[in-house]
Amino acid sequence: MATPLSATAFVDVLRAERLVVVGEPGWRDRNRNAVGPWGPVHGVMLHHTVTRGTASTVRVVRDGYAGLPGPLCHGMIAKDGQVHLVGYGRANHAGLGDPSVLRAVIAETALPGDREASVDGNRAFYGFECENLGDGVDPWPDVQLQAIEAVSAALCRAHGWGAGSVIGHLEWQPGKVDPRGFAMPWMRSRIAGLLGSGEPGPLPDPVAPMVSLSRLLAAAGSNPSMPGTPVTYDGVLVVESALVDEGLLAKKLMDGHYGSSTFPAMSAWQERCGFRGRKRGQAADGYPGWSSLTALGAKHHFTVIN
Repeated sequence: MATPLSATAFVDVLRAERLVVVGEPGWRDRNRNAVGPWGPVHGVMLHHTVTRGTASTVRVVRDGYAGLPGPLCHGMIAKDGQVHLVGYGRANHAGLGDPSVLRAVIAETALPGDREASVDGNRAFYGFECENLGDGVDPWPDVQLQAIEAVSAALCRAHGWGAGSVIGHLEWQPGKVDPRGFAMPWMRSRIAGLLGSGEPGPLPDPVAPMVSLSRLLAAAGSNPSMPGTPVTYDGVLVVESALVDEGLLAKKLMDGHYGSSTFPAMSAWQERCGFRGRKRGQAADGYPGWSSLTALGAKHHFTVIN
């Protein structure tokens, strides 16, 4: 448990790690302190943004979006390794999480599964969003990974924490998948190496994401006619990303739901694969099928499983 650093000390400890830190205008006073306390802090939480492009990503994490006002983190770690500070104080990044996870972070013991969401994490963690689509395909440049390690180590060093005080959003709140594309135990081993308490592991080899056809069909069949009700499934993001790259789906419509936007995009892809007809039950009806989905996976480097 620790009192949050002052804004000046915060930026100083980051720069002491030889990070390139960009203070976005007004970052020191942009927060959500009016709706709840900031601190005591217990650790650092990492996220991915599901965005592409540094300037647009900074705008999103600074300003937020409908239903979730900014700031959405304290700093955004860009693909080039620069750290953009967008707010300081309480930020809308962590949400409610598992109290047993918080106890483990405080004790720096093995993390239990995150099974409930009942403890406020926005007051308790420094939050860093990392520029990445989070689809398992978008790469994590070495310079960005090294910046993530250095940011985490800087704050751990400042508070006397070990690498066990750094967690991913997916370890805190049920249903979250971020950060996706590297393993948090591996990241903690890298941070431990910077802190001098362990040997850092090598950079991970890229792993092709796997998409379950049965889960994708379940997501597609979960009442797509009603906006906001389809099942969220991270495999949908992989498929949506491929459809975006094919020019069949607008990037802004990527949301992890197999819904009203995904169906026509998949139908168009199925027609490219030689299938015809867009009515329910026809070969190009937008419901994912083995042949068209496998063809999409072969082109965009994901694996389809039953």
